[in-house]
Amino acid sequence: MATFFGIGVGPGDSELMTVKAVHTIEHLDILYTPKAHKSGTSVAEQIAAPYFPESLMIKRRHFPMTNDWEEKRKSWQVITDEIVADVKAGKNVGFVTLGDPSVYSTYSYLLDLIDDQVAVETIAGISSFSQIAAEVSIPLTLDDELLEIIPATADEQQIAKAIDVNDNIVIMKISTNLPKIYQLLKKRNLLTKALVISNASMEKQKTFRLSEISPEDKLPYFSTVLVKKSADGSV
Repeated sequence: MATFFGIGVGPGDSELMTVKAVHTIEHLDILYTPKAHKSGTSVAEQIAAPYFPESLMIKRRHFPMTNDWEEKRKSWQVITDEIVADVKAGKNVGFVTLGDPSVYSTYSYLLDLIDDQVAVETIAGISSFSQIAAEVSIPLTLDDELLEIIPATADEQQIAKAIDVNDNIVIMKISTNLPKIYQLLKKRNLLTKALVISNASMEKQKTFRLSEISPEDKLPYFSTVLVKKSADGSV
């Protein structure tokens, strides 16, 4: 039966894709890939590209980077209708997304719009924060410790609460709100316990403590901070 596959390609290194993700791509007829701008290939496509079969048809579609919810939903609906039509025509169709499809992914919105129109299978991927912990060989959480994952775009009070009530906090894409997050952590004397990794597992990966930069510094878009209160600050 023709199926729509949501495929997590991991944080950046093509070798961190799962075997199942690779095998799924190898058996696709059509692959949809996101592009934030009008031209060029997405990071997700570049990661998965080494495994593309010669027969694969690639459909690059624009996903607007805007706060206008209605504009985004209209764009998603057009793409969803095209995906559904392809699957109903008997094609196995995939959509690649960075990290894991269930974590802050546009795929989830497409899935919601598809509903039960066609068969769907989601292929999990390694999330960026899991790779960050692996990169420095430290646990995300242990025993009865609490862990919260929160986007940097969340309300300041929500971020502050997450920092206060958890032992470990992952703040995603901090470049969008670095000054505010920096001050929240500084106020709590946590800058040396906040590890930042930019472009995790990619060629331009950088790892440093938040205390090593200033709040005015510009960070790459794919920058995540792991705050581990039990850390000794030596990482």
